[in-house]
Amino acid sequence: MNSFGSGKATVFPCAACKILRIRCGEKCMLAPYFPPENPHKFATAHRVFGVGNIIKMLKVRFKKNLPNDGRADVVSSMVYEAEAEARLRDPVFILKLHLDQANLVSLVSRLYTLGEESKPFSSSESDPQDNDNDNSADHNNDLFLEDSDPMILWEPLWP
Repeated sequence: MNSFGSGKATVFPCAACKILRIRCGEKCMLAPYFPPENPHKFATAHRVFGVGNIIKMLKVRFKKNLPNDGRADVVSSMVYEAEAEARLRDPVFILKLHLDQANLVSLVSRLYTLGEESKPFSSSESDPQDNDNDNSADHNNDLFLEDSDPMILWEPLWP
């Protein structure tokens, strides 16, 4: 008998046993870390590490008398590492993430600048329309990346 999926069947099998289509037992080693309501967590770790390696890592932690929360940290780091590896396999996602982040930084800086520019108008009686027309052309270009150097997008990925 294996160390997971053996013993008496439970009403709700853990995500690991459900995905592997085996009977989940009371002594299922994976049940505390892969609850039935979150099968994506197990599928992600299983895709990269495999069931055997997940169990080996948990057994090593068990032999070292690691507390239960320590074993949960091991599982969380396996899932995180698996998701990171999936992102490396899909560079388009990384590029889109980088573009979105650059646009967000640009928008936040523009918002801050507009907030700083509006402070004098709130305390004085001058007409705010005069300054808005002068700076509107400068701020519209902040939303876009420079088209002159397309390799600027890849700088954070390769040192």
